[in-house]
Amino acid sequence: MFSPRKCGQNTQLRLGYLSVAGYICPPMNLNIQLALLLGAATLCSSRGAAQGNGTDYGGPEGLDIYEDLVHDGTENIAAVWDVNDSLRFIPGYELYRNWNTDVLFDRMHANRVGRDTLELRLAYEDCDHSMPCPGDLTSGFGMRRGRMHYGVDLDLDTGDPVVSAFAGMVRISKFNSSFGNVVVVRHFNGLETLYAHMSERKVEPGTLVEAGDTLGLGGNTGRSYGSHLHFEVRFLDQPIDPALVFDLSNATLKAKTFDVHDRIFSDLVAQQGVGGKSSARKYHIVRKGDTLFGITRKSGIRMKDICRLNGIMETSILSIGQRLRIN
Repeated sequence: MFSPRKCGQNTQLRLGYLSVAGYICPPMNLNIQLALLLGAATLCSSRGAAQGNGTDYGGPEGLDIYEDLVHDGTENIAAVWDVNDSLRFIPGYELYRNWNTDVLFDRMHANRVGRDTLELRLAYEDCDHSMPCPGDLTSGFGMRRGRMHYGVDLDLDTGDPVVSAFAGMVRISKFNSSFGNVVVVRHFNGLETLYAHMSERKVEPGTLVEAGDTLGLGGNTGRSYGSHLHFEVRFLDQPIDPALVFDLSNATLKAKTFDVHDRIFSDLVAQQGVGGKSSARKYHIVRKGDTLFGITRKSGIRMKDICRLNGIMETSILSIGQRLRIN
């Protein structure tokens, strides 16, 4: 069994610990954090209102012993602090402008990366990153059996720990029909990582994690054939080949920074057309003498994939003029 490594570095500020009334609050559920912040603001407002009457404290009227200790304007904290101040503790909120704990990725409304290159800091020290699991690569990023595979598959045994690649905050922790038990972590540089097909989840949305913290246990849930981890890296909901970020063979980062630019995603579109395949759907019109076996040989698509795409069986009788999807 793989034992996840813990980073010994003090990461309070990097992990977004909150400071309320001079105290450092440890990591906790985001809803609790927001309640604490708003509660602290309300408390400050109430104290300011009470201090307006010096007789309430038993002293001479007009004499407030707190005046020398409290800076002018403190009583207006509640009026100044609003939900936007709390949202700034969410990693990457200024980039995404949302915190959706239900939708994995919003591909339809994804923000587009401009032509300028954006350098993302991945790590300062070795303990700032971790491979999600130590298994070998079993399936890479790119076209696979006529469909796009937006991540990489890493080998593991059911029950092996799956850990966070970087420090961040859990945005998604749920069961999905395709991904099974899946967790999405948003990191402080704006990247998001996805961990799918786990047998068990150990975190909830809003949980702060460090690199190497356990997110769940490996498994074979969802649309999966054999225990493995499906691992994705995304920026602004757009997929990035994890092999561009990690040296998957040696379980290390390729560099401590990563440049994001539109060419990364342009290359992805080009890759979808490699080998005569295109992101547009292709169809075959059944002619006299066509058989399902002959169509599979001519198209290069497996028979079971054509059957799945068209909702037919291998024993189905084809009709002349019938349109079959072949990608």
